[in-house]
Amino acid sequence: MKKLILSFIILISGACMFASCNLISSAGLNSKGLPTPDVSEGSSANAEQILDHGTWDNLLKKHVRESGMVDYKGFKNDRAKLDEYLKMLSSQEPTEQWSNNELLAYYINLYNAYTVDLILNNYPTKSIKDIDSPWTKEFVKVGDTEISLGGIENSVLRKMNEPRIHFAINCASISCPKLLNEAYTADKVEEQLERVTREFVNSDKNEITENSVKLSSIFDWYKKDFKENGALIDYVNQYSETRINSGASVSFKEYDWNLNEAK
Repeated sequence: MKKLILSFIILISGACMFASCNLISSAGLNSKGLPTPDVSEGSSANAEQILDHGTWDNLLKKHVRESGMVDYKGFKNDRAKLDEYLKMLSSQEPTEQWSNNELLAYYINLYNAYTVDLILNNYPTKSIKDIDSPWTKEFVKVGDTEISLGGIENSVLRKMNEPRIHFAINCASISCPKLLNEAYTADKVEEQLERVTREFVNSDKNEITENSVKLSSIFDWYKKDFKENGALIDYVNQYSETRINSGASVSFKEYDWNLNEAK
């Protein structure tokens, strides 16, 4: 009987873990009419910048370390500046006339800035997962539209067919790709996406050898995004400093959801 109960508990725990990951990867399946062009069909290396992300850039340089760890107490002290930037972002109404690069930079900064806002509104917290419905609550304003963080990620950014966005948006956790300490801008977003992707792949978030790889769970949750033009290993090999053999074993690391707070 004890063995049966233990097996049941393990089964339920596994199901809950799967459901949690599935919720994260599918949260917010509604773009709310925001433009989502397929950037793979034509994204220029450089584009004229329309929006001024200078306030966000200054905040990031001031409160985010090179390691990506975040000084949330410092952000709280600069709350007025962050609110000013959020108000600017929310006053915008992206259109199809914006360049692909402008849209990418806007949505990435929107996601990251509102994630910091979410943490500050619930600070102190040990994990974003301790906050009620962090990815499904529609608290992000874009013009007259309200959308969730999950909506921005899954129904806007992912629909743009640019898998590198997964290494640019930050979910305020240790295992997340680091929060870049500079704002994304239309004139630099191509170079920035390439840089953060290469850095993440070769960071300690993954363990890569020629015949065995243990990858971040991001590559598991969003596997479909990385397999548009080949196998998962093919995608990782575009950025990995270690060439992975095609028959290498693949597994995934446990995700650390503790807050990415600078100590």
